[in-house]
Amino acid sequence: MKTLREAKVGEYLTVVRLHGSGAVKRRIMDMGLTKGVTFYVRKVAPFGDPVELTVRGYELSVRRSDAEMVEVDAANEV
Repeated sequence: MKTLREAKVGEYLTVVRLHGSGAVKRRIMDMGLTKGVTFYVRKVAPFGDPVELTVRGYELSVRRSDAEMVEVDAANEV
């Protein structure tokens, strides 16, 4: 499966699964990236860190290490 780290600018994606455990997984969920949520990839920095997303009506920047823990798939609906 594809991870958020592999996402391209302009894609609409849906969170399929969160990997990791404990405080790291909780922090990702607290930022709004939970299973089933659809988001838009706004920007990716030149070296891939961070990734800027539009999720649940706000802008969110995610580190590359955290992005690797988010398994995504193409969104069915925008």
